[in-house]
Amino acid sequence: MPRAEVAIAAVNGTAVAIEDARVSDGDRVELFPPVGGGSERPNRARIRYGAEPQQFGDLRVPNRAGPHPVVAVVHGGFWRNRYDLEHIGPLCAALTGNGIATWSVEYRRLGDPGGGWPGTFLDVAAAVNHLRTLAPQYNLDLERVVTMGHSAGGHLALWVAGLGRVARDSAIYVSDPLPLRAAISLAGVIDLRRASESRLSSGVTHELMGGSPAEFPERYAAASPMELLPFGVRQFLLHGTQDDNVPFEISQRYYGAARAKGDDVELIELPGIGHFELIDPESDVRPRLLDAVRSATESHRSTQN
Repeated sequence: MPRAEVAIAAVNGTAVAIEDARVSDGDRVELFPPVGGGSERPNRARIRYGAEPQQFGDLRVPNRAGPHPVVAVVHGGFWRNRYDLEHIGPLCAALTGNGIATWSVEYRRLGDPGGGWPGTFLDVAAAVNHLRTLAPQYNLDLERVVTMGHSAGGHLALWVAGLGRVARDSAIYVSDPLPLRAAISLAGVIDLRRASESRLSSGVTHELMGGSPAEFPERYAAASPMELLPFGVRQFLLHGTQDDNVPFEISQRYYGAARAKGDDVELIELPGIGHFELIDPESDVRPRLLDAVRSATESHRSTQN
């Protein structure tokens, strides 16, 4: 990677390249001005939100006056630990270059100690709630917080939007979740029962949940955005019609169910688009995605049920 493309930070006083940083002993990677200058190049920081190795996030803040709207971004990878937040970094940088702070969160995944049910869910909820701690220092606007995720991350982004609907006796119940302006799913696995029926990615949904919907109906009721409807939070669903990883019909079915239950939801159909173009900032999808994010951060916040 060219030096001009790497922001410099310090971990416990040691300079590191943020793109290569791994959080270990320190609690945060402090913000420094980006190398190469330019008014639209975001500052970046890697910050812990918990004590586990995977409990950290990358915060990118625009080089302009705040307070900044912020998108909490959840990467995909079918909840497996072979995939991490690095691959969604270019999209986060592109959004921040357009004036929107991004908080890209890592979390325990399948293959990590504590990953899957319930740890994956609790991590993402804790990461989003950590914005309350970050907001004063980094001038983030907590009235304009949006969650957004791709694939399995789309599932988790919408699940966070529905946290107010999770039963109190559930292992993934979270008290006092951060209110959201909106939630955005990019080819999200937003119906876990349907994903189970379709055996997406060799039946990975059962790995995440510890079993099938028949074995753990209460888990699916608490974890699947489809079953938590209505949220009372505005939702945007972007999905390509040629997606071979997460079928477009999952978003179609969800859209119909959400509208029927009274939620404010928009389905943005992307003809001829597959799965990964949605997170490629150089793809033809970028203008549609940027429009959705701007609309989400500017829309009136709904009241969660």
